[in-house]
Amino acid sequence: MPRTAVPSSEESRVSLPPFEQVVQEHGPRVLSVCRAMVDAADVDDAWSETFLAALSAWPDLPTDLDVTAWLVTVARRKCIDIHRLRARRRTDPVADLPEVVAQGAESDDEGVWRHVAALPGKQRQVITYRYLGGLSYAQIIDLVGGTEAAARRAASDGLKSLREKEIR
Repeated sequence: MPRTAVPSSEESRVSLPPFEQVVQEHGPRVLSVCRAMVDAADVDDAWSETFLAALSAWPDLPTDLDVTAWLVTVARRKCIDIHRLRARRRTDPVADLPEVVAQGAESDDEGVWRHVAALPGKQRQVITYRYLGGLSYAQIIDLVGGTEAAARRAASDGLKSLREKEIR
């Protein structure tokens, strides 16, 4: 009896999209998450670190991966790493502050991010993951803990606070 060729597990696997396509498709969402979680000076670093880590792990990821949720999680962890790094590098304040150079007017986006950054932690996280990261409430509670109802409430309270500041 002739043997039929059985495809190897590598041949039968459905592959993930090319990494370049993932960066193009999910880059803006990851950038939004980073903007909401770190200072403006650290946003580019957080975004770059997220995709460098993703590129390293890309060949070994399962094919049924929810790429959006995974990238948002990686971005969140990279932002936390940046906060930890900044905390370790803090120095004592100087006696004489240097003269501050007046910067240009604040853009609308910077004003929005400043207001989002001022929200309480859970509200800020839930709004970031839901509206910028595009995650479901079920995915959000895996990241921040609690229940779906609590996450929905935190989002509602945060949006109410932003609306009161005329942030739309």
